[in-house]
Amino acid sequence: MAFNALQLQEDMSLAINPITEDDLPAGEVLVKVDYSTLNYKDGLIMNGLVKLVKQYPHVPGIDFSGTVEASEDERYKPGDRVVLNGWRVGEIHWGGYAQKARVKADWLVPLPDEISTKRAMAIGTAGYTAMLSVMALEEHGLTPYQDGEVLVTGASGGVGSIACAILARLGYQVAGSTGSEDSHNYLLELGVSTIVPRAELEEGPRGPLGAERWIGAIDNVGGTTLHHVLATLKYWSCCASVGLAASNELNTTVLPFLMRGITLQGIDSATCPYERRVKAYQRLVTELPEDVLDSMTSTICLSDLPEVGKKILKGQTQGRIIVDVNS
Repeated sequence: MAFNALQLQEDMSLAINPITEDDLPAGEVLVKVDYSTLNYKDGLIMNGLVKLVKQYPHVPGIDFSGTVEASEDERYKPGDRVVLNGWRVGEIHWGGYAQKARVKADWLVPLPDEISTKRAMAIGTAGYTAMLSVMALEEHGLTPYQDGEVLVTGASGGVGSIACAILARLGYQVAGSTGSEDSHNYLLELGVSTIVPRAELEEGPRGPLGAERWIGAIDNVGGTTLHHVLATLKYWSCCASVGLAASNELNTTVLPFLMRGITLQGIDSATCPYERRVKAYQRLVTELPEDVLDSMTSTICLSDLPEVGKKILKGQTQGRIIVDVNS
């Protein structure tokens, strides 16, 4: 039987089309998709601003949650609830903007009983990445008992919002950097103690090192902002680098690393080992309360995606955007 999918054509047109299971790419597990999300990368893909898609038509959506319909892998049985983040789904493999998906079993994670498929996507790749970033900082010695603030750049976006909320709940003092004045109250409600204007970080320090300001950082921006963050971290601090929205160029020197022992930790949520993915989701159950998650989440349907996909690129959205693929 046919079901709906949002398909991207080579001319960058988007349309909701009926497709069948025979149209889906190969994989061991067939999933009935409940929800996906809209992330910055989805906006880039749908508007042809990155060259990640190799074959058309294509179904975007870099994550999804749902229920197993059929499986050739003994780890998953019909009725199991699952989530998928990463593995270039929605890029080189059809993604979550369809009512069914077929994927490799190794790409899936079973959902904890406490997390619904909707909450899994409210968390989404952004929340999962935020938790991996917090875990990386902790593993490099960060504790809430240190004197100072943890900086989160791109704080009003998906990863940034959830990172701020998690850090604040764990007892850290959080500084959130954003370019949206409309997001200031939103960030304060998440527990951010200091708002740092984006322009302040985009200017960068005058030299390779600036005054020591942050006990740790999660950077979602890259480019000049990442250079500024590295140059202003306190001695023996860590920066978890998540996104490169501004630029993937890093014009810095070795001085932050040699003179202050700074660690730059890359966060790759796509190919993260299975055990670490499971641990991240288990921690999200306890450290990201549902009411906090609800306060930063909005829901749209498939037909809304082209318009909202343009808005996310302009910085006109905030928090998490869930896509109900069945509405």
